[in-house]
Amino acid sequence: MEKKYFIQVYGCQMNLHEAEKLAGMLEKMGYQKTQEPESASLIIYVTCCIRENAEQKVYGHLGALKPYKMANREVIVAVGGCMTQQSGAAEKLHKTFPFVDIIFGTHNLCDFERLLKEKENRKKTLIEITEVNSERECIPMKRDSYPNAWVNIIYGCNNFCTYCIVPYVRGRERSRKIDDVVNEVKSLVNDGYKEITLLGQNVNSYGNDAKGQEGYGDFADLINAIGENVKGDYRLRFMSSHPKDLTERLVQAVANNKNCCHSIHLPLQSGSTKVLKEMNRKYSREDYEAKVELIRKYMPDCAITTDVMVGFPGETDEDYNQTMEVMEKVNFASAFMFVYSPREGTPAARRVDQIDGEISKQRIMKMVAEQNDRTARHSKTYEGKIVTLLCEDFDDKKQMYMGRDEYGRMGYFETTENKIGQFVTIKVTKTVGISIYGEMI
Repeated sequence: MEKKYFIQVYGCQMNLHEAEKLAGMLEKMGYQKTQEPESASLIIYVTCCIRENAEQKVYGHLGALKPYKMANREVIVAVGGCMTQQSGAAEKLHKTFPFVDIIFGTHNLCDFERLLKEKENRKKTLIEITEVNSERECIPMKRDSYPNAWVNIIYGCNNFCTYCIVPYVRGRERSRKIDDVVNEVKSLVNDGYKEITLLGQNVNSYGNDAKGQEGYGDFADLINAIGENVKGDYRLRFMSSHPKDLTERLVQAVANNKNCCHSIHLPLQSGSTKVLKEMNRKYSREDYEAKVELIRKYMPDCAITTDVMVGFPGETDEDYNQTMEVMEKVNFASAFMFVYSPREGTPAARRVDQIDGEISKQRIMKMVAEQNDRTARHSKTYEGKIVTLLCEDFDDKKQMYMGRDEYGRMGYFETTENKIGQFVTIKVTKTVGISIYGEMI
């Protein structure tokens, strides 16, 4: 078969970025990308395990793929990412889907070229799950996200929130050197990328693992270094942030960097101090609200977005109501809201006070409805304003170009010219829910 690859990505931006690294390796080996798995000679799934439904999607797609694989046995199927790194997950996957050819973990990303070459010479399934962290960078990358680009600044997580599987599958924190990050950002800006997002499970803890070592610093140092050394017309974002590590010095660095967007994603998870303690989040409701005030002290216009969990074990009506109070008080620009999903191997999954599914459903529906109203009110404030969007794509369904403003609000506009990758000024004429619509100026 012709050497074509198809990559299906589940989960977060970190997984999307790692898929870019796999694509870079494969194109170096002579593979070409295809959008259809049925036309590929190599099919890769980059998986997520943060919630149960993410795993079920993988199993469903693998089951649907079986007839194609059985009819085309020369096709290679590989599964990697967070799901395979869990204890016993690779063995379960192999037993359930024995036609999968390569199973690799989060720490084996840069070994994929070797694994692929080995598989070409043997019939048995290759399983390689390394428990030791790897600091190797996979170069080159094949980026398909123009005009946006992601840059890893720190790998792994040390927080061990009681509901979260990430530290077990991503390993301990390992920061990259400041110069390495700065040079990558500079290269991307020179190549015409207009929005750079710094990535990490917890970007705010950048440098904590390398205190006192030459070439490192904290996250504020990194933001300052990028501001001093990378010039141009571009935007700088970062995610995700942990409230416990958000310092005044960091907020000042963001406020003083003219390229940094006044938009911060600050996961709340719960508005109840009791629940936050049981989650091992290491901050209280009052601490969180103080961090919000700190952000608004230096950036009054900052759009604050968040993650909120419903149905954590033992969550009472009072705990839930406190979360709703914080969401109203902070007035989040938008929020990602989800129901707690037990993850095997985490302390929260072993608790006997799991919340009834119907109760969680009722709570999440009410929360989503109230936040959607709040988000729509934020959008409404845009009417009649002049807004700058970074045009990212063309929406075939709406037949309009689309892009986000500095605060992350999605906007749509019409033009006969291709504006993808350009900053465009529009006057907002109407809003619908989370989105704004306008006429190009």
